[in-house]
Amino acid sequence: MKSNKIRFFKKIAFVFVFIFSLLTNLSAAGDKIKPQEIITKHLESIGSPEARAAMKSVTIIGSSKVTFFGSGGGVAEGITVLASDGDKYLVAMKFNNPKYPFEKLGYDGNEFSVGFIRPGVHSALGDFLRTNQTTFKRGVMSGVLSTSWELLNFDEKDAKLKYAGTKKIDSKNLHKLEYNPKKGSDLNISLFFDTETFRHVRTEYTRVIAARQGATVDASAGQSEIRYKLVEEFSDFKEENKLTLPHTYRIYMEVLAGSGTTSYEWLLNLQKFNFNQPIDAKEFKVDSY
Repeated sequence: MKSNKIRFFKKIAFVFVFIFSLLTNLSAAGDKIKPQEIITKHLESIGSPEARAAMKSVTIIGSSKVTFFGSGGGVAEGITVLASDGDKYLVAMKFNNPKYPFEKLGYDGNEFSVGFIRPGVHSALGDFLRTNQTTFKRGVMSGVLSTSWELLNFDEKDAKLKYAGTKKIDSKNLHKLEYNPKKGSDLNISLFFDTETFRHVRTEYTRVIAARQGATVDASAGQSEIRYKLVEEFSDFKEENKLTLPHTYRIYMEVLAGSGTTSYEWLLNLQKFNFNQPIDAKEFKVDSY
């Protein structure tokens, strides 16, 4: 009887050891996934190679809503246009708000430009992207909604990707890739992919500007570090022209300074996709109008 119990407990112990070993191996395998594997599966999630290659340009029209949080906050609604042609790209939003009539960001393949919301004044988003324009030029912003999306033709000579494991965001496990342009960037950039579909669902950009030393003790005390965080989220994926693309695009920006936290949200619901229609090159340069 006693020997039977010993054999039974040995079997139970063996089963636990086997399960633990299996889970450990699976975890290790997940940790070793290469960035190129994620890129390959991500591209497959968009569409076939033929369908992806056929997308030369795209113009997307939809509605937009901006929310200003904190003191003096408010909401404004309007329309949005996203346009891209090769490596050229445009984000434009128009609102029914005289203090914030529009947002215009463009890259014409050579220069990045930001429209003024008032004479000589850029928006917080425009200022942030203008200061860190390498991101916009590299085709990272807006993900698969642009023909200039960095991962459509990723070249390790231009940037480096590092797998950083999985991260749970909003109860979902996502693969995380850290993105670093070879020419350098003041931003820390992370790309997130659904672990099941490998769709690109999120990009995070963060930057910390250290407090500056003043000429006097009092001047130094008045300085504080500034933390920027910009988040893009993509959801509501549907098929358009044999490509699976997001139809909801959310941009969230947060600025943490000594005076407090300021945050903004832009919510774009994309409704009409036009592919391979001619786009005038001057549309991608927006600082002149």
